[in-house]
Order: sequence, then structure tokens, then C-alpha cells
Amino acid sequence: MNKSIGNNQLFQLILAQFKDTIREPAVLFWGIIFPILMSLGLGVAFTNKSDVVHNLAIVGSVPPALDSLLHEHGEIDKKGDEAFEKIIMPNSKIGNSIFAFHQMSWKDAMVQLKRGQVNVIIQQRNGDIKYNFDPLNPEAQLAYFKLSNLVNNHDLLNQESQQNIEPLTVRGTRYIDFLVPGLIALGVISSSMWGISYSIIERRSKKLLRRMVATPMKKSNFLIAIMTVRLVMNLFEAGLLILFTWLTFGITIQGNIPALFAVFIAGNVAFAGIAVFVSSNTSKTEVGNGLINVVTMPMMVLSGIFFSYHNFPEWSISFIQKLPLTMMADGMRSIFNEGAGWTEIAFSTSIMFLTGAVFFIAGLKIFKWH
Repeated sequence: MNKSIGNNQLFQLILAQFKDTIREPAVLFWGIIFPILMSLGLGVAFTNKSDVVHNLAIVGSVPPALDSLLHEHGEIDKKGDEAFEKIIMPNSKIGNSIFAFHQMSWKDAMVQLKRGQVNVIIQQRNGDIKYNFDPLNPEAQLAYFKLSNLVNNHDLLNQESQQNIEPLTVRGTRYIDFLVPGLIALGVISSSMWGISYSIIERRSKKLLRRMVATPMKKSNFLIAIMTVRLVMNLFEAGLLILFTWLTFGITIQGNIPALFAVFIAGNVAFAGIAVFVSSNTSKTEVGNGLINVVTMPMMVLSGIFFSYHNFPEWSISFIQKLPLTMMADGMRSIFNEGAGWTEIAFSTSIMFLTGAVFFIAGLKIFKWH
């Protein structure tokens, strides 16, 4: 008898909990529909991409072996980036790949390499083809292996002509130099969104914020205090990462350090403002998880943290460059690797400060203690 009552009680509790869950449409959306939409978007972006474009820079004249291959299989397309004189896209593919060759000076090629817009620099030297790239960059390795194989299969090299690799280990051109500023920016958005948004939502769900209503505390002071603590923590974490990579990999900051600090602060302000806005109204942690993910996940994928966003379709680049995480990562990379200063980062830094201010004011207007 007792066992029957216990089983019925368990069933009723499960049923009640299930009904309580499905009464929240937002929970169902973020738990079921949003992951489906994300898989659809990422699937369209990557799975249906029929061709992988490898961007390579040619410095000086085109090597004869490569020039013959391009004349036979290539085509000139000047609809691309106007900064490049020539874009040749061979129709001959290996592993659904297209090679886009951009002729430019060595100085411009190095800048594009640091930004991740090209992966390999090609030169002609004594009749040989010289490939310059970071040997630890997987995208550059793949582009080199496929192109060198294509040239060899074309049977254009004679006994006196060779293809040689000249590794680029100059600071600023390595993959680790590209990665570290992106990791700092990623740490800021993750720490801000989860450390501020989730913290506020969790306190509201536990009725802890309700107790603060009885105090003479201003909402703005409460929120600014949380943002300040998170900024100090982010600064400490970024400093440790820079110190570690400096000791381990020889990472250096080639540009203006106060400008780098300004970009870092602007990024923190932007994401802290967004975090306050996201957490200003809801008391459901499930909804909070969804809202945080809808902000962080698309930018983590699109903003070029681990690989260049120039791998995405050309029509999407202008949109990606306007994302706060992209602005922060690009600004930090320009200072770390290109020696940039105040002039180069002034616009993006101002936009990030403005973004944070607008979202903070909007969040403050609709903020609820309970």
C-alpha cells in the first residue's frame, strides 16, 4: 500500500514539474527551437559550402610554373576586393578547393597575412617557387599541400625548378599571434555575459534581489559595482594570458599599449552593457541561459576568434566586421601584430563605448529587482 502511494506521489510530482516547464514558452524556445535554428544556420554556412577558397599572395612576378597553370585553368576576376590588383581563380580543384591569388607588395602581403586575409605568400626566386607561411598554421599547411600538388600534377616543373618552403616565424605572422588577441576578446565576452547576466538572473530567481529593494541602493550603483568587479577580473585574467604567452611563445605587443588598454576597456563596456540589458527582466535561469547563448554563440562562431572570418562568404564580411566581438578582436590584433596606435582603433573603440552605454541605459530603464 505504501509502495503504491509512493509511486503515485512520484508520478504526480513528475507530471506537475512537466506542466510547470511547458507553461514557459521561453524555456521551450531556448531549449528546443533555438538549438535547431543554430544548427540550421551553421549547417547552411559550412555544410552547403561547395568550395573552400584559399587566399594566397603573390609578391613580384608570377613564377613560370604557376603562371602556365593559371593561363590554362585560371580566370581574372576584378569584382573582389579593390585593394588587390589581380584575383585569379583556377577552375581546376583539389578537394573542392579554389585558389585565389592576389598580387601585392611584400609589405602589403605581410599585413594581410597578420590579419588572416591570406595564408601563404608566394615568390619567384632563381626560377623556383618559394612558399612563405607559418608551418604551425593548419589552413596555410592545407593550402600549400594542395597547391604544390596541383602544380606537380600539371607537370610543369623541370629539373632545375623546385618548390621550397620558407617558414615565417616573424612575430606577428604566426598563428599564435593571431590567436591570442582573439582569446582575450573571447574571455571578455564569456566572462561578462556569464559573470554579470547569469549572476543577476540567478540572484533574482533566488529572491535575493528583492531584499535589496528595502535598502536605499540605486540600481545604477548596484549594476556599475558588478561591472567594475568584472572589469578588474577580466583585466587580471588577460594579463595572466599575455604573460604566459610572452614567456612561452615570445608574444609581444608591437603597437601602442595605452591604445590596447582603451580597446580592452571599450570591449568590456560593450559586453557589460549588453549583459545588463539581457539580465534586466527575466528571473528564469533557463531563459537566461538561452539569452546569453543567443548573444555569445553567433559571435564566437562569426567573429574570427580561432580562424579568419574572411573564410565566410564575401557578402557576410561587412556584417561580421560590425559585431562588437569582431571590433575588439580586430583592434587588439592590429595593436599586437601590426603596430597600430590611436588612429587605427579610434572608430571601433568609440562604437564599442557607445554600444555599451546604449544597452546599459536601456537595461537600467527596464531593470526589475524581482
